[in-house]
Amino acid sequence: MTRVAAIDCGTNSIRLLVADVDPATGALHDLTRRMTVVRLGQGVDKTGEFAPQALDRTFAALDGYGEACRELGAERVRFVATSATRDARNRDIFLDGVRSRIGVTPEVISGNEEASLSFRGVVSAVSDAAAPFLVVDLGGGSTELALGHAQLDAAYSMDVGCVRLTERHLTANPPTAAQQADAVADVSAALAQASGTVPLGQARTLIGVAGSITTVTAHALRLPAYDPVAIHGATLTLEQVIASCDALIAATYDERAAMPFMHPGRVEAIGAGALVWREVVTAVAQAVAASGGSLQTVTTSEHDILDGIALSMA
Repeated sequence: MTRVAAIDCGTNSIRLLVADVDPATGALHDLTRRMTVVRLGQGVDKTGEFAPQALDRTFAALDGYGEACRELGAERVRFVATSATRDARNRDIFLDGVRSRIGVTPEVISGNEEASLSFRGVVSAVSDAAAPFLVVDLGGGSTELALGHAQLDAAYSMDVGCVRLTERHLTANPPTAAQQADAVADVSAALAQASGTVPLGQARTLIGVAGSITTVTAHALRLPAYDPVAIHGATLTLEQVIASCDALIAATYDERAAMPFMHPGRVEAIGAGALVWREVVTAVAQAVAASGGSLQTVTTSEHDILDGIALSMA
């Protein structure tokens, strides 16, 4: 067994997994999983740079993550940074701050590598689902589509995410119809581009990961609190998914904040996340139908890119 630490730094949150990994079987035994909403990508879509307060929040979280890695005796550490770091001109300030706190050089990975790691993490925990799998990783700055069987066949990274669309379009409380229409236009254009690389109609199982999608699932399940055990592997009908997405988009800030499963750091951006998820689910179902198939349900996974990063160190 090898003890590894995987860190995934996205646009909205930063997460840590320390686990023992069996290189022969690929099985992971979790020691700790942590998630902190730091909003690293605050304003990056508009300014092209990390805001000082966003860096401060992220570094504060990383101080604790570095301590956990040392206390648990991680032999290997891999730090992956995604959409916001790809976009920020002043990323060197962030990269230097990570090195001083974690002791490793962060990897600013491409959208395709992000999709590949997400796919690997999800498929490692899939049991009874039918392939090909279409894995959708809906983040703060980008959304990755990854299609394959046991291995990845095609992937595409779309520059639409919950933080990016919130800041760009959904600024009213709740968003106006015109703002929603502008956001839908962005997602539709991105999906049209993605479909040229990823044949969406081939999907037999659609699996969604990351905080926006797990929160939509918690809403659909009417959970009294956020429960990853109940959420992982949950299968919902398309109608359930779309109804919950519509409800979260239409809700006010205070109404979202009062939902018992809602993480405080997701309140502001969950409307945009739900909008992206609704448009992706609808587009995939239509593509599958056009190919002669039928997609009736959607599955949610709590295993994602973090697991893929850990497995890459086996």
